Amino acid sequence: MQFEFATAGRIIFGRHALGEAAPIIADHGSRVLLLTGRDGRRAASLKADLENRGCEVMPFSVCGEPTLFRVQDAVKTAHDTRCHAIVGFGGGSIIDLGKAVAALVTNEGDLLDHLEVIGRGQTLLNPPLPFIAIPTTAGTGTEVTANAVIKSPEHGRKVSLRGKYLLPAVAVVDPALSLSLPPSLTAATGMDALTQLIEAFVTRKANPLTDSLCREGLCRVGRSLRQAWLNGDDLDAREDMSLAALFSGMALANAGLGAVHGFAAVIGGMTEIPHGIVCARLLYPVLRVNLERLRQTDGTSSILQKFHEMGRILTGNSGAHAEEGLEWIRLLCTEFCLLSLGPAGLRDKDFAAIAAMAQQSNSMRGNPVELSQGDLIRILEMEKSMGAAGGRVNSRR
Repeated sequence: MQFEFATAGRIIFGRHALGEAAPIIADHGSRVLLLTGRDGRRAASLKADLENRGCEVMPFSVCGEPTLFRVQDAVKTAHDTRCHAIVGFGGGSIIDLGKAVAALVTNEGDLLDHLEVIGRGQTLLNPPLPFIAIPTTAGTGTEVTANAVIKSPEHGRKVSLRGKYLLPAVAVVDPALSLSLPPSLTAATGMDALTQLIEAFVTRKANPLTDSLCREGLCRVGRSLRQAWLNGDDLDAREDMSLAALFSGMALANAGLGAVHGFAAVIGGMTEIPHGIVCARLLYPVLRVNLERLRQTDGTSSILQKFHEMGRILTGNSGAHAEEGLEWIRLLCTEFCLLSLGPAGLRDKDFAAIAAMAQQSNSMRGNPVELSQGDLIRILEMEKSMGAAGGRVNSRR
């Protein structure tokens, strides 16, 4: 057995941990570029705390996902302000943007020199500016991963800037920051975390350390995702989901992902469908086809046993099998009223092209079994046929 494990340089987790962020950030320098979403008011207290410590804070608001243009614009701002540190305060898109900017400020060349798939994939050689990640959602886990997802509308793809220098210096994870998430965003980000935990658990590159993170994360999702969606003020449920998202990021960064994320990189680049919705809608059909292929190849494999274990964890039923876990996922997606990808912009005529591009995705390499183009097209067709009828997940905990 041989494996490596890498994560953020330091992780601070806890209710109201945001209060600890300012002195940590100030230790990295007196000029701070503060990246936020469109409404930067939620970061007002952090900005005030930093200014009270003598820091000059340069706010930089971004609406939407990081694109080539947005990354380049933020890099220019970081250069022009000669900032000492960068803070990403927001959802996964903001944190991905911050990781990319922190790395590119200290490395020569254009963004496309370093991007995978659509670029030249050159290695980042120089350490980044200190980057402090403060997530306000509970889904992506990007505060502890070594890549930044960037959208290129010109290429119709989402691709990654990847490397050890993408790991944040510090991740401050405060579950209280997710209390304001609306139910729709709670569902989408939570399903992203669930997908990452499952894919990292059953990937061919899993190891005992990532397995332990996935098991704990799945347990917390099983008991709290639906509760957080039903009652957004439930801080216990929010804490569970923040920890599950954190664990999912730690696991995927070291064990990889699978076909759901292989699809998501392509579909997210071709459409405006949010990443969490793509993952939610494709998780059940991908797991269904994977399960069929596993049984055809080796009915006693350790990965197949993990599918059964996943079913037991999610349902809370010690006698459950993989099918019960898949049904739990399908019913949860139905209860969340997550609409099919077709009406959101996915066209039947694109299925073959999407399948072909998804096969080339880095995430596909970790899928527990090799899937043919026919398998991938069938998954998309299965998602389309998933009806709205269903029931309610077992809220047994």
